Amino acid sequence: MRIEMASEPGSPQVPNEDYASVALPAAGRGGTLVVLDGVTPPPDDTGCAHDVPWYVARLGGTLLELSGSRRDMTLGECLASAIGRIASSHGPGCDLSHSRTPQATVVLVRWDDSAVEHLVLSDSALLVEGTDGSVTPVLDSRLDGLRPAARALPPAERAAYLESLRNAEGGFFTAAADPAVAGRAVVGSAPRERVRALAALSDGVTRWTDTFRLGDWTALMAVLRKEGPRSLIGRVRTAESADRAGAAFPRGKAHDDATAVLVEFQGVL
Repeated sequence: MRIEMASEPGSPQVPNEDYASVALPAAGRGGTLVVLDGVTPPPDDTGCAHDVPWYVARLGGTLLELSGSRRDMTLGECLASAIGRIASSHGPGCDLSHSRTPQATVVLVRWDDSAVEHLVLSDSALLVEGTDGSVTPVLDSRLDGLRPAARALPPAERAAYLESLRNAEGGFFTAAADPAVAGRAVVGSAPRERVRALAALSDGVTRWTDTFRLGDWTALMAVLRKEGPRSLIGRVRTAESADRAGAAFPRGKAHDDATAVLVEFQGVL
């Protein structure tokens, strides 16, 4: 099989808050894939002594371990257990109820010779390419549904509005400190024999489709398979640089952390 990945920070002066890893084989069969996108907080109080890179490194490593070694657990159970473990590793001075406690979006995939399981939480994306060439996006669209209302507000109020809806009823959800959020994830599976390739993407890469409108998901997957993750990220950077102020394509950051992982299957595992 072919596995390629690339990750690039939005700014060389700021640590990359994305995480990506793949393990082969998982519990002796198949594999597992994790992509996280850390949620960047405002530069003031977060109620926690730990930063976002600390959180994503630990959550990502724990998810890779659990999804790879515990096939008796569902992916939702793996996520709930991982969130609980990381919550317990915080110190007494960390307020885990704070809305800005370290958190992340999640793409988690596990496969063997019979099935490809997936879990998506918040606005990172998974693309599943079938053996017939069709590309199916697996998306948690709750945040996208809130953005039009946010854009209708004065710019100074938009971030606070979305923050008030994070991990709240009627809003959207990320992996933070409450294991119950795993029950909010988009989950599913497909027969392994019908899947040709997978792509896990942080929203710094999905901008190619959902912000800059350079092609649909099928076109994005075609670029990824032909040119590889690094080239796709380079295409996004070119589009960002052509509209640094976000006048033509409004977005929260001129450049965002960007991560892409491609897995191509070759025959039966």
